[in-house]
Amino acid sequence: MRRKLPGLVMICLLALTLTSPPPAQAMNNEVESWNFDVYLNDKKVGKHSFTVAEEDGMKLVQSEANFIYKILFIPAYQYEHRAAERWTDNCLVDLSATTNDNGERLLVTGTQTSNGFAIQRDQSPVELPECVMTFAYWNPEFLQQPRLLNPQTGEYVDISVEQAGSDILEVRGQQVEATRFRLTAYEVDLTLWYSPEDEWLALESVAKGGHIIRYELS
Repeated sequence: MRRKLPGLVMICLLALTLTSPPPAQAMNNEVESWNFDVYLNDKKVGKHSFTVAEEDGMKLVQSEANFIYKILFIPAYQYEHRAAERWTDNCLVDLSATTNDNGERLLVTGTQTSNGFAIQRDQSPVELPECVMTFAYWNPEFLQQPRLLNPQTGEYVDISVEQAGSDILEVRGQQVEATRFRLTAYEVDLTLWYSPEDEWLALESVAKGGHIIRYELS
């Protein structure tokens, strides 16, 4: 029987420089990458990777997620997500995202227009404000926004963010000081950690049913 894992999908959508080794590794001066192992209740279920490149004054963002959850060695849930985004001045220029949510396939596209940002998902385009941000964990500026675009569903959702203290995290075997933020929205309750240099370090969420979803840098 195919099943949904409430919250796991939302976390994937709604998804790093310290001293040696840095959580975010720059492949060159223009490209950064984040590679996370994803855990559900301490069981590894897949990976989620991000790259951010600079080109002609724009940021080109690619993300890719692959999860599989098994019960008694039998796949009970599978999830794949691919997204490509272009940004300028912290505003989304265009977006293309495809998702296979356990057999349900979704396509969301969007682009800047003269009046704002037009988003489309199997329906007539919806016009959003001119400067839109997605759940861009790699860019802490997104924490300052009152609303964010969900790239899987095409929904523009209200969010609330609060700084919730500080912690010492273990990142790739090293102890790292981190500031903790809590982000809430409809069916979303996230905890995010950033370094003193505003680099994304980790993510955790309590999903429906009490499931704990956690991203750890690999």
